[in-house]
Amino acid sequence: MSISAIDEVPLNKFHRKLTWACAGGPFLDGYLLSIIGVALIGMSNELNLSIGEESLIGAAALVGIFVGGLFGGIATDKLGREAMYTIDLMILVVVSVLSVFATDAWQLVVLRFILGVAVGADYPIATSLLAEWVPNRHRGRLLGILILAWYVGAAAAYVVGYVLAEIGGAGAWRWMLASGALLSAVILLMRIGTPESPLWLVNKGRTVDAQKSIKRALGRTVPIDDLLAAAAAERAVERYRLRDLFQGIYLRRTLFCGLFYMCQITPMFALYTFGPAILGSFGLGEGNASNLGSALISSVFVLGCIPALRLVDRVGRRPVIVWSFALMAIPLAVLGGGDSLPVAVVVACFCTYALLSGGPTVLEWTYPNELFPTSIRATAGGVATSISRIGAAAGTFLLPISLSRLGIGTTMLIGAGITLVGWLVSFAWAEETRGRTLAETSAVPADSRHPAEADEKRGADVRESDLERS
Repeated sequence: MSISAIDEVPLNKFHRKLTWACAGGPFLDGYLLSIIGVALIGMSNELNLSIGEESLIGAAALVGIFVGGLFGGIATDKLGREAMYTIDLMILVVVSVLSVFATDAWQLVVLRFILGVAVGADYPIATSLLAEWVPNRHRGRLLGILILAWYVGAAAAYVVGYVLAEIGGAGAWRWMLASGALLSAVILLMRIGTPESPLWLVNKGRTVDAQKSIKRALGRTVPIDDLLAAAAAERAVERYRLRDLFQGIYLRRTLFCGLFYMCQITPMFALYTFGPAILGSFGLGEGNASNLGSALISSVFVLGCIPALRLVDRVGRRPVIVWSFALMAIPLAVLGGGDSLPVAVVVACFCTYALLSGGPTVLEWTYPNELFPTSIRATAGGVATSISRIGAAAGTFLLPISLSRLGIGTTMLIGAGITLVGWLVSFAWAEETRGRTLAETSAVPADSRHPAEADEKRGADVRESDLERS
């Protein structure tokens, strides 16, 4: 099902404002999840943290994202995109303020977990809302901008962390964690007043509300008969539920989205969370010197997304993700040489990995929103996020242990192996969705349906055609 008034309209002021507001969440997510890597240095000294406690604090937010992504996506499909759009940011404001007063490791673990729940919920909320409002020919690029905002936020975290560490003294880590409150408040104000997704409203049978939403956002009056026809088409199609993500072709798509996402972010999150420690293991200095190096690599991650934003809509999703994963494994394998490598080689490898990762990065939120229907779109995005965070949380928890017991070389080779798994998954299961409507990309191919389901779908098509003729 699609609404022509949305797919055919040129990009305008509303689309730009919505993109910025939606991108504010990922920007904040990248900032909050990365600032902990800088804060951990001062935090560990002041609170006398053990390696295990550092690992728990680093991984707590990722475990929270697992919970928030799963249940946030379900709530978004049931309650609406607009209803969930601001609640998560309110939570982030409160948690960021409370972090200033933490005096023990367990308090930080709890607060980082709650922060992760809010962050995880925002992923399916913001991405599904934007995907359902933008024309299909611009969808890949605009959804990619959201993940680009994540990297901008992460780079900003290292820059802010560097500055605060220079001027803030021993307790600067508290202000690093508190800085997210101001950013959350600004983005919250940007999001207030955003109209509900017409596709979600039509899916719920609220055609009049969908008409009002389109009029308010795009200044276009859509005939109610067109929306009634869209609603009838929605009712004619089976209403999917959470369990359907784990059956038939949707199981394959769920595994694909979750696994490639996991293989992309497991090495990347470890690098962001413990970037200074990793660079220090390669002999690139300690303290603020390694923080500055992490900020440089974070900036290269941003640069890598820029060409990928154009390629996914021009070349296609499948070739971008397959070739990117294949090439990303090479610099990580070279880093397997360990601390004997020249500093220039280490920096070049990390920067190369960061540049090449732009391909799968900009598709992390594009594929889940394109491969699943409206009734489970946000749920699918949340499940993909949750699957990805299993590996990310495990990797973040185990990385400091791996550095101390296996060494930096073996740790990097493990990252290369994870990346190759991402290539295998993408080569086997990545679909091409470029230039197609959400109704087309999320449909079940005729040759993969059970015969009874195929007959039901043909009957639905006939009923929709009859309705259009009448």
